[in-house]
Amino acid sequence: MNQAHSGDLPPARDSRLAARGSLAQLRVTLEMIKIEHTLFALPFAFLGAVAAARGIPGLREAFWITVAMVGARSAAMAFNRVADRAYDAANPRTATRAIPAGHLSVRFAVVFTAAASLLFVVAAFMLNPLAFALSPVALGSVLAYSYTKRFTPLAHLVLGWCLSIAPAGAWIAVRGELGPEPLLLSAAVMLWTAGFDILYACQDADFDRGAGLYSIPSRFGVPRALWIARGLHALMFAALVAFYAATGAGWLGLAGVVVTAALLVYQHSIVRADDLSRLNAAFFTTNALVSVILLFTVGAGIVLAGR
Repeated sequence: MNQAHSGDLPPARDSRLAARGSLAQLRVTLEMIKIEHTLFALPFAFLGAVAAARGIPGLREAFWITVAMVGARSAAMAFNRVADRAYDAANPRTATRAIPAGHLSVRFAVVFTAAASLLFVVAAFMLNPLAFALSPVALGSVLAYSYTKRFTPLAHLVLGWCLSIAPAGAWIAVRGELGPEPLLLSAAVMLWTAGFDILYACQDADFDRGAGLYSIPSRFGVPRALWIARGLHALMFAALVAFYAATGAGWLGLAGVVVTAALLVYQHSIVRADDLSRLNAAFFTTNALVSVILLFTVGAGIVLAGR
């Protein structure tokens, strides 16, 4: 019995197969970029919006801020996977990622990056003229980060800068201008991100050193890197206290700041130079809790103070 080749399929069926293939690649892409980890930065964007509005921001602003955040982070993560695919393939820890494992084509990831970038720019346009005018700076930052590890151990701070754009951008989205309060929150986010990224990079210190990549752990060693991360998180806490004081978030906000301090101490207590086995718990669980707790405590305090 002769079997039909793919070229002999009716156009409609061929289109359905292509669509299923595209949907499968999209699903793999969303898994690759860990879309659920947008939770790290999105609460800080909402907190910036609440601080700008001195209350609950409008639904329109909240919607487009969410779209902008999802677009920017998706573009950044997908582009990072494309840019680092050769390093990921060589690193045993990352060799199973979608692109080096052959589960996702580079072409599809590039198209996805372009689509997510466009989504971010459209969202910025829908917010206000200043947000739209600054969108190339934000987008350029999150995409350029992927190459910084090739020439500077300060790549962790560059990543922090990328995430710190979220609260300042959300403030601009609500007010159409920038003020000192969001800069304090952005500083806290930058230092917080840089600190936990150093922790995360400890597991790749040997590989980065051998591959000629730059990071704080590969440059200074894991024990010193842990102390640098602690110092950055101490500075983050200082910036957070300054933001709390500037917003007048009351006892609820103070409770959030105290709980955040406790989580940071806990995070560093379970990660040791001679035992990185609990790194994922410190990186994923604790960091997600920090951003959500601050949104619901400091944010609620700002809302109550504004009434």
